[in-house]
Amino acid sequence: MSNFDSLGLVPELLRAITDAGYTEPTPIQAQAIPVILSQKDVMGCAQTGTGKTAGFTLPLLQRLLPLANNSMSPARHPVRALIITPTRELAIQVADSVAAYGQHTSLRSTVVYGGTNIDPQTRALREGVEVLVATPGRLLDHVQQKSVNLSQVQILVLDEADRMLDMGFLPDITRILSLLPRTRQSLLFSATFSDDIKRLADRLLNQPVLIEVARRNAAAESVTHTAYEVDEHDKRAALIELLRQRGLQQVLVFSGTKHGANRLAQNLVRAGIEAAAIHSNKTQSARIQALDDFKQGKVRVLVATDIAARGIDIEELPVVINFNLPHVPEDYVHRIGRTGRAGKEGAAISLVGPEERRLLKNIEQLLKQPIPRVTLAGFAAGHEAEPAPRRAAARSNGTPRERANGRRSEHKPVNGARRSAPRSSTPRANGQHRTPVASYNSDFDFDKPYEPTDDAVAVQPPKQRPDVRRTRKPQTAALLGGLSDKAG
Repeated sequence: MSNFDSLGLVPELLRAITDAGYTEPTPIQAQAIPVILSQKDVMGCAQTGTGKTAGFTLPLLQRLLPLANNSMSPARHPVRALIITPTRELAIQVADSVAAYGQHTSLRSTVVYGGTNIDPQTRALREGVEVLVATPGRLLDHVQQKSVNLSQVQILVLDEADRMLDMGFLPDITRILSLLPRTRQSLLFSATFSDDIKRLADRLLNQPVLIEVARRNAAAESVTHTAYEVDEHDKRAALIELLRQRGLQQVLVFSGTKHGANRLAQNLVRAGIEAAAIHSNKTQSARIQALDDFKQGKVRVLVATDIAARGIDIEELPVVINFNLPHVPEDYVHRIGRTGRAGKEGAAISLVGPEERRLLKNIEQLLKQPIPRVTLAGFAAGHEAEPAPRRAAARSNGTPRERANGRRSEHKPVNGARRSAPRSSTPRANGQHRTPVASYNSDFDFDKPYEPTDDAVAVQPPKQRPDVRRTRKPQTAALLGGLSDKAG
């Protein structure tokens, strides 16, 4: 494999690469850098962790170098390159790469994202930057406030484009595209290629060069896959047992919901395992702090949702665990892309309940390979999706997924009708009352006229309430207007 010197990069960038400790380009870098330097549009497909951020950042910076200057005037530093990412974490990661690779140049860069004060971002933009990294929503906020001008953008990058479409950013992206010059270089990178991505590429790119370093929608070959079949209500205990049994010290766990992530992290802490949750409801400072603690080893387990998956860049992360399988098979590829990065070995473990077996089959079809099923001692899953009869009491608290996420089912009747039943006066051992269940004789003839039986209990008419009206006392009558003649 060739080194970075043979890719046509300038000394300023090669020096920054050396400072970062890199010597050999990854396949996506070796293929993308020369094409981007030739000013062609690119449609790149590569798993996360393959070095695609440097693959577009390095040539982007080199293309802008002739325009670099040390002027203090903001007008001399217009936005010339726009990089759009789906999440705050990924935006910060890309911005850090831009700053690191451009440290020996005069090019300015900044990052804007939601969930934090907009004022410091506004000041940075008004001072002038050549490279802007942004999330779609916050970028449009700055456009509305007129703190950014995109009319001189020469290079547009959509990073993790598939995730942006999954998160519903297509209207925002369409609006952003309308603000850009028609003549520009456009780069689209994605870990998966769906039909929606292809349609977006047709609108965005002009005769793009397709760069694929691996089979589409494929997981990294350095990742081993394992599925533990456990009942839904046993997942928390099974996760704790796995962490202790295998001595796992740095684990990223994916939960299906934000509430489930919080509850799972709390359960792990109660079990004596350092854990933290990260999701979109957390403030940006809380998310950054949790991620930093995880990277530094202060937190052993980081529980995340899919929306926080992108941008979690941790060197040599050994294990990713799916506490809940994703409903979209492509999200499995994104999740496990956090491990096995840059050719290093990684492990992807999934806890699969009976109701998730269909999701697992869909993932296998996407990967075009089977995932070995393993049974964890003491946590074997039942063969049916419904829990065993001995679990009937647990079912009253909701579905297995709701119980795993710490929620109770509301059991809303169809069409908004409210179910009601008479309460029995029969006391239970715990002081509660139970509703009697009627039983019917299947041989009863409902067409036959009613005939009372010998043991029928006659219905007693309700007792008449005594007349509780009181005659007025003389004193009261006198106060109300005097006594009548009869009373006298």
